[in-house]
Amino acid sequence: MTRILKLGALAAAALIACAPAAAADQATAQATAPAKQATINTQAGKQLNTLADAYYDALARFDPVSSSESGDNRFIDQIGMSIAPSERTKQFARYKSFQKRLHAIKRAQLSLRDQTSYDILDYELGIALRFEPFPEHLLPLNQMDSMPVTLANYASGQGAQPLTTTADYRAYASRLAQLGPWVDQAIANMREGMKRGIVHPRPVMLSALPQFKQLVAASPEASIYYTPVKNFPVGFSDADKRALTELYADTVGGKLNPALGRLASFIENEYLPATRTSSGWNALPNGAAWYQVRVASQTTTDLKPEAIHEIGLKEVARIQGEYGRIGPKMGYTGPAAGLPAWVSQQAKFKPFKTEQEVIDVYRKLDAQLRTKLPSMFNLMPKSPLDLRLEPELSRATASDHYTPPAVDGTRPGVFWSVVNDPTQYGSTGMVTLYLHEGQPGHHFHIALVQELGLPNFRRFGGNNAFTEGWALYAETLGKDMGLFDKPEDYFGHLNDEMLRAARLVVDTGLHTKGWTREQAIKYFSETLGYSEADSRAQIERYMIWPGQALGYKIGSLKIMELRRRAESQLGSKFDIRAFHDIVLGEGTLPLALLEKKVDRWIAATK
Repeated sequence: MTRILKLGALAAAALIACAPAAAADQATAQATAPAKQATINTQAGKQLNTLADAYYDALARFDPVSSSESGDNRFIDQIGMSIAPSERTKQFARYKSFQKRLHAIKRAQLSLRDQTSYDILDYELGIALRFEPFPEHLLPLNQMDSMPVTLANYASGQGAQPLTTTADYRAYASRLAQLGPWVDQAIANMREGMKRGIVHPRPVMLSALPQFKQLVAASPEASIYYTPVKNFPVGFSDADKRALTELYADTVGGKLNPALGRLASFIENEYLPATRTSSGWNALPNGAAWYQVRVASQTTTDLKPEAIHEIGLKEVARIQGEYGRIGPKMGYTGPAAGLPAWVSQQAKFKPFKTEQEVIDVYRKLDAQLRTKLPSMFNLMPKSPLDLRLEPELSRATASDHYTPPAVDGTRPGVFWSVVNDPTQYGSTGMVTLYLHEGQPGHHFHIALVQELGLPNFRRFGGNNAFTEGWALYAETLGKDMGLFDKPEDYFGHLNDEMLRAARLVVDTGLHTKGWTREQAIKYFSETLGYSEADSRAQIERYMIWPGQALGYKIGSLKIMELRRRAESQLGSKFDIRAFHDIVLGEGTLPLALLEKKVDRWIAATK
């Protein structure tokens, strides 16, 4: 979830100052590189810097909401029109131009760190261009994410949209004014998709419809987008309050609310009847090839869906073996595969009465982790981490997640906990969830990336396999830190790992093997002990985000493989903190580049 490029001596010095292990890795790599690397071509480096700047700015302007989500607030008053066909065509033309310019740069004349940037940029441009034949813009919204819901969640001022100054208020109002045209473009795209047979499955749009209906308000004052007017910060003058109140009333009432009404009506009356009964992406025109590109993008590998399906089945079997060992320690004596369902029925694992009680447990865990993490890490982010409840609007369909800090320090990294009913909130998975979404998972990776002095396209960008793979690997560190000593906490870790393994099975099953939604829901309920409702929410996520759920397990398996390789080859020289420095010290990498980096470190350390 990212990108300026200023390498050169000054930036390299800053990077070394804040990341000693990254500097050590650079020295290691230089020690094993050809002698000609001692002299680099400054002109080639400048060309790469200029190109990387242009590339990142093109990304940020094309999708400014994602840019601000990643901490770049330069375009905080824009939402962009990336779903417009004309803008999409222009963006692919930019990618081709950037790729041509990149390949004209002589990679061998770059410094080692610039070569890494070259390789990442080459990978990103290549994968982006593979999407050109596939009309993703014809599916502009769903139950998991859409521009209207994203902007609605910003109304509280707690998310990626700051609301502390009058300029902030006007920036948000500007985005709201642009949302009306965005909605109309989305409707036009979806109508085109209806003509071409490129539509979402009916169940996911039935899940999405209540969200869009809820956004339509009887009056501007009743709209969620009007919330900032009800929460003016102390210090706003009366004149500012009057002007902003008028601005929001006009924007929400005169422009936005009518557009939202058109959207809800269109989805209910036109789009839903045209949705498909099939569940998988392979039911779409050219869907099999489309899914393969998504798999490549989300895993940064050339693995085929069939191979990933088999990996998933093997991981499910392995984890069920662990269930067989931990179950008796929890008082369970049935078959191993039935442990998750049994745990879900035990009242002792649902001890909460209020949302605050849930947050209090996470805060206690956070304090405990702060005493343990220094033994595992040299590199730790300076940005703070906060814990917050998911806003009510998106709580029913959201998953627990992390949002990164703003680079200007105006907001911390946030772990968002989704608590729909505290009395049904299970305690067994809390430790592993916080390790994943909080620290040392997403926060240690994503917040740290902002602090490493990397080029902006690396600072604010990335890939799913490394990002989610690191977070899933971070869950396993609970065992190293003694956080899974209670059998129920270790079960929670296993069950979350089982979730990621089962995802490999159902995602590929849905999109390549003809699995139905109902078949996938049944598999999830039986494998994970989830309720039908929870299984349905998960499966419907994979139906509209094909391939996204694959990055977790594929990425974590690679990091675990590299750790075992390092432990085996280095023996007593292996240092877990040094290994984590190597993995995190240059930010997000495609898995193949990460493997080369670790192998260089192993060779030099030996």
